[in-house]
Amino acid sequence: MVKPVGDAPETAGLEYYVKYPAGAEIFERGDAGDEMYIVQSGSVEIVLPTDDGELQLAVLEGGDFFGEMAILEGEPRTAGARAVDDCALLPVKGATFTKMLQENPEIAVRMMRKLSARIRDLKGRLTDALDQASPGQQRVEVSEAPPEQQPAAPPPPAAPSQNNQRLVHESTGTELVLASGEETTIGRPDSSTGTVPDIDLTPLNEDRTVSRRHAKILRRGGRFFVIEETGTVNGTFINGQRIEAGVPAEFKEGDSLAFGAVKTKFMVA
Repeated sequence: MVKPVGDAPETAGLEYYVKYPAGAEIFERGDAGDEMYIVQSGSVEIVLPTDDGELQLAVLEGGDFFGEMAILEGEPRTAGARAVDDCALLPVKGATFTKMLQENPEIAVRMMRKLSARIRDLKGRLTDALDQASPGQQRVEVSEAPPEQQPAAPPPPAAPSQNNQRLVHESTGTELVLASGEETTIGRPDSSTGTVPDIDLTPLNEDRTVSRRHAKILRRGGRFFVIEETGTVNGTFINGQRIEAGVPAEFKEGDSLAFGAVKTKFMVA
């Protein structure tokens, strides 16, 4: 049912990619858990058994991760995971995961964002279920934090830069203008958090190789850097060379920038 995919990743300590066919159980509630997973391709559903069958808690796609709670808590799995369609996953052992957190705190930050989004999504679905079960009854809204601590709505996309700094898609010639601020986020919309990147590569992402929070471009005076977000699966490249996640890499006008399989060229004039 499961087999390695391709060569081992360059990152030391990570296991081979493994494939699961559609409908395959990755793990069940109550299983011992000594590894988490990063979705490389396909999609996975997280399910919780109930008296009436099961409740779907989330559907995860490329760049998402799951199974981290078991290795954080050292407890059995609290929910099950099943392949929605054919998928490839990257297992990460507990010891490797701990080392990743120690060396790159951004991983912990991203995990907290994801977990918060999942809690909000589940709360909304449970609220809808209660409304349907008790129509006409007044419901008291319960929030996880005081209003001033509630997550703010995502800001609207920044206005295009007046400098006409842009990425030009090599295959179609599509121009993707950088935001006017110092940072330009690149990826695709995340329905679980409502986050929309400054540059949405969805229309150019036929092979689904771009993560939701894939990378960001930093403008520092007249210099430009690209930094790959933690958890990005298919890499970010400058002139064909993959950059290290979390480490800013400088690029210049005319350089090729690739986000997964989406290849662009950076232009200024």
